[in-house]
Order: sequence, then C-alpha cells, then structure tokens
Amino acid sequence: MDMMETFRQTYLEESFEGLDVMEAGLLDLSPGTPDNEKINEIFRAAHSIKGGSGTFGFTEIIDFTHVLETLLDEMRDGRRDVTQEATDTMLQAVDVLRDMMTRLQNHEEIDEARASEVQKDMEAILNGGSVDAGSEPSSPEAQSPEENQTNASTGTGSWVIDLVPEKELLQTGNEPIRIFRELETLGDISVTVDDSALPDVNELNPEDLHLKWQVTLTGEGIDEEDVKEVFEWIDGDGAEVRITAPSITASESTTANAEPATQATQQNVATETAASATPKTEVKKPASAAKPAQAASAPKQDSSIRVDLSKIDQLVNLVGELVITQSMLSQFGEQAEQNEDSDWADKLKEGLTHLERHTRDLQESVMNIRMLPVSFAFNRMPRIVHDVSKKLGKSINLVMEGENTELDKTMLEALTDPLVHIVRNSIDHGVESPEVRLEAGKAETGTVKMAAFHQGGNILIQITDDGAGINADKVRQKAIEKGVIEEDHKMSEEEIIDLIFHPGFSTADVISDVSGRGVGMDVVRRNIRGLGGSVEVKTERGHGSVFTIRLPLTLAILDGQLAKVGSETYVFPLVSIVESIQVDKSLVKGIAGQTELYKLRDSYIPVIRLHQKLGIKDARTDLEEGLLVVVEDGGKRAGIFVDDLLGQQQVVIKSLESNFMKISSIAGATILGDGTVSLILDVTETLASHKGGNLQSNAA
Repeated sequence: MDMMETFRQTYLEESFEGLDVMEAGLLDLSPGTPDNEKINEIFRAAHSIKGGSGTFGFTEIIDFTHVLETLLDEMRDGRRDVTQEATDTMLQAVDVLRDMMTRLQNHEEIDEARASEVQKDMEAILNGGSVDAGSEPSSPEAQSPEENQTNASTGTGSWVIDLVPEKELLQTGNEPIRIFRELETLGDISVTVDDSALPDVNELNPEDLHLKWQVTLTGEGIDEEDVKEVFEWIDGDGAEVRITAPSITASESTTANAEPATQATQQNVATETAASATPKTEVKKPASAAKPAQAASAPKQDSSIRVDLSKIDQLVNLVGELVITQSMLSQFGEQAEQNEDSDWADKLKEGLTHLERHTRDLQESVMNIRMLPVSFAFNRMPRIVHDVSKKLGKSINLVMEGENTELDKTMLEALTDPLVHIVRNSIDHGVESPEVRLEAGKAETGTVKMAAFHQGGNILIQITDDGAGINADKVRQKAIEKGVIEEDHKMSEEEIIDLIFHPGFSTADVISDVSGRGVGMDVVRRNIRGLGGSVEVKTERGHGSVFTIRLPLTLAILDGQLAKVGSETYVFPLVSIVESIQVDKSLVKGIAGQTELYKLRDSYIPVIRLHQKLGIKDARTDLEEGLLVVVEDGGKRAGIFVDDLLGQQQVVIKSLESNFMKISSIAGATILGDGTVSLILDVTETLASHKGGNLQSNAA
C-alpha cells in the first residue's frame, strides 16, 4: 500500500468513527431542549469529515456535509429549534455519508440520487418550506443586516483571498491545490500565482514552498465564515490568510485585465510553478474529472484495528524477553557441546521454563491486541431501537451495560447481525404497545437492556426486555400447524420455547418489514454456533424474556483436555468440562432401550457414547473400562464416554470448514506437540444433536 492509499484508509477509518459520534449524538438530542455541547460535538465530527474529504477532493461529500453543517450551525447558534423532523433527516444524512464512505472504500460510484434527495430535504428544512422552496435563494429580508451589507458591497458575494504560506507548509501534509478544490465548492475561482520568491534551480528544495497566491472567489451569497472554514486548518499555523470583499469596480477590473490562464494539473504545485517562465500565472478552475466506471468486483479491503499503546509496549517487552531466553539457550547448547558446564541440563530445563512462560505471555499479549470492547457492536443498537420503535409506534428505553468488556475483533464483526435480530425481535414481539402496557399496569415506556460480562472462560451477552414474554401455548400451536411437531408430542416448556430457533418459525400474526417472516432466529443460532458459542432464551409470561449469548474469548486459542477414544485423540474445551468420573454401572439406567442415563448425585444425565456418534471402531464399549466427562453448555449437562484422559494442553484452533469440510460435532482441529492432528469437540452441537430425551432431569 503506497503512502497516499495509507492516508486514504486512515481518512475513511476516522470518518466512520466520526459518523458513529454523529449518530450517537443525534440520538441523544431532545427536541425542544437543545444541548449545545452535544450539537457542538456533532458539528465537529461533521466538520472533520468535510475537511478530510477536501484533502482528497471528494466534492460530493464536501457539498453534502456543508449543508448538514449549516443546519447544525443554526441550531448551535440558537437560530433554529431542534425538531424531531430535523433530527430524523440528519440521521438519514449520516446513513447517506456512511454509504458514501463504504462505496469509496470499495472503489464504487457514489449513489448521487440518494444523496441529492436527502440533501434537498435538509435544504427544505433550512428554508422552512418544501423541497422546491429549498432550492430558492434566501430573500434579502430573511438575511441578517451584515449579510445584506456584504452582498450590497460586492454585488455577487465575491471574495479575494491572499494566501501567503510558510515554506514548510507542504511538509505538514497540506497542499494548496487541495484547499483550492474545497474552495471550488463555494463558487467559481480564479487563482493568480506569485513565484517571484523562487530561488535558483540549483538551490531549490522540492519540499519547501516559495509561492504566494491570490484567489478570487465569485458566487451567490457566499458567507465569509464559509470561506474562513476552508483555510482554518492552516490560517495562523502554516500560512497567513487575508480575506477581503472587493468593490464592484475592482472586481470588474480584475476580470477585464486577467491574463490568459494556464490550466492547472495535479502535479506538485511548487514543481509545476518553478517551470513557469512568467512571474505571475492565473490558474482557472480545472474541469471536473470524469467519474470512474464502477469496478466489476471490489477488491478486498485490508482490515485494521486501533491498539492501545500499552499493549504494544507489553508486546515489545515480551519479544525482548524471548530474545534473551533464546540467547541463553544457544549459549547452553554451545557449552554442552564443549562440555564446559556439567550443570547444562539443569540450566537448559530452567531456560525452557522461561521460554514456556514468555511464549505464553507473548501469546496472550498478541491475543489482547485483537480484543476490542463490545461497544463496537453495542453502539449500533441505539439507532436500531430508535428506527424500529418509531416504525412500530412504541416507546423504548435502551439500557447498555458492560460495553468495555473485550472480545475478539473477528467475533465482534460476526456478532453484530445476530444482536440486531434479537433486539428487533425484542421490540416487535416482546415489548407491548403503550396502550397494552398501561392496561397491564406497566410503565408506558418499555425497557430493552443489553449487558456483557465475563463468566468463567466465556463472555456472556444478555438481551433482556420487560415485555409480555413468549407464549409457550402459542408457540406449540404454531409448531403443530407448521408440522414441526406432532400434536401428541410431549415437550417441556423449555423445549417448546426453544422452537423459536427452528428454521422458518414465527409466531407473528402479521408479517411486516420488521419481523414475522420466520427468518432470523434460526440464523442467529447458526451464526453464534459458528463462533463456537451458544444462545438460549428464558421467558416469563407477562414479565419479559432474556436471550443469553455465550461466547469463547477468542477463536484462535483454546485451553483443552485431551481424551482418548479408540486410537484417536480428541480435545474437549476445558471451559465446558464440569468434572470427570469413573462409571458405576449400578447408577446407569436405560429408557426404552435407547437412551442411557447416569445418576449423578441429585440428577440424571444422559450418556453420549462418542465412539458411536463419530463412528470410531476400536474404542472401548464397557462403561466401567472408561470415563465419563461431564460437560455443560447453556445449563444442559451430559456425560460423554471416553477411553481415557491424557492431560490438559493449550491448542491453536484450525478451521476444518475452510480447509476441508464441516463435520458434525467437530469445532475444528489442532496439531499437538508430537505433530499429530487432533479434532476439537464442539460441545454445544454435540449436546444439541443428542436424540435421547432431556439432557438433564431431576432424580425421582
């Protein structure tokens, strides 16, 4: 990636962050009670996006953001009230800008039609009328006395800008030609370049700037503050900028006596002008470049992540420790060869101990770099809640807790869509309408709560609502109607509720664009399981529901228990293991000759024979000759029968699906220390696919 592409990528990343700030701020704005600090925060984010866009000449974004800035500026100055209509329109503007950025990132054409539509809506609000009225220039009566005076003195709203940069300006990353491009968004420009201060060619430093410019800007009603904004990045800090309003006569004289123009190119300004033979050259506004054709297929974008500096420092320190340990081991090896040290074996063991510790610390440090707070996924939810609740006519209070809980970046990216599905369903199916809530003695405003926290070696994310809960009778009836279950099929309430995750299942009476099409919850479970996690739901009629997503901290590293099954070695995730026990046959009982249950203290757990499930021929079959590994997932337990346990080991997870194919009950593979390949058991899928009755029941 070249330097300019690196800057471009940084601009896009910062712009996306700015859009998140704008969206969050707009959602916090209360109509009628403006928060000036919040409006300032939104304005600053919009202005930064506009400034960055000017650097790269993205005129569509500059024009669009300028209108948004104007609307925010009037609210900030108290000249315009904060209304729900304006807030909703600005939220649409954020969506348009996000779409523009995404298309730029994918090297696609910007959707000008959509941008134009929303821009007209903002202009209509600015002009206090319809979209058509928004295109009309404001009347003199509507302008301030200062604006009337400026227009009267200039006739056209023209300005003359003298730009005298310091010679180090180019070294700060600011180039005048890019500033001129942003100035072009306000009106027509002509630029006169003064190169009289250029040194001789043999003394010329291409990184220094020895030019001065005079820019004449002409247009309708151009505000001086807008002109100042263009130069605010360099005014007083890299350049001297003088902005004056010329008289009509002076303006006409300048136009009449203008020298023939030489079209500017996009080469370095200093180099271009140095080759000029005349002391002053007028540069007219260049023709707009043709838009590139849409790429046939967008190239894959490099993924990046912002890392706390302390994590990098820790990583550097650990690498230093590894270098020291490696040097020490090399020295021990040389001494052993020369028989200079009789204690070399003990020192070698000590060095290996250091190496093991440093390697583990380094591994954890590297994994921490991949970790991001779940707020990256949570921050999308306020907008979802705002839009869905407005569409459904419901009042929702969103509460978020534990946003700083960290999760692997890859998992966070895959987690966002499942969270959106669950939150939308909680609002649509869970929380009642204000009228129904009042009749039930509840507050008119419903609550949806999202919380993230650690539990054991997992991250738990819970989405709770205080709605009506899930009607198990209705779920059962729908399941019978759809042929999911037979009418005489006996099921516990927990199993009935779990049917909402069945493909194509929905209890909605009316299909809408929010939900009710039977698409979503099955995808949620499939995606969560694809991350090595699980999702379950608990509900109470009249009080609401709780969806719990359980995820491992990372997809790359696993603390595992090695188990022997026949001639094969399998890895059990250590976090899923409750205990391992020797089997007492007197505690084993069968149900209808199909399912074996084992009495474990106060409850019965099903026995899963792994060799039967995975088709292993040379495994032990007598329960008393092996062990039961008691595992738990989502409150469900089972005993998995294995030949023997071989010890614990931290393993690196390799995907089977991407390298080979998806195998039922297998989460992935790993290479053990002796070079053999071992399969990693997917406990969640193993328990879910077990056909024998309840996975845990109380002893009679």
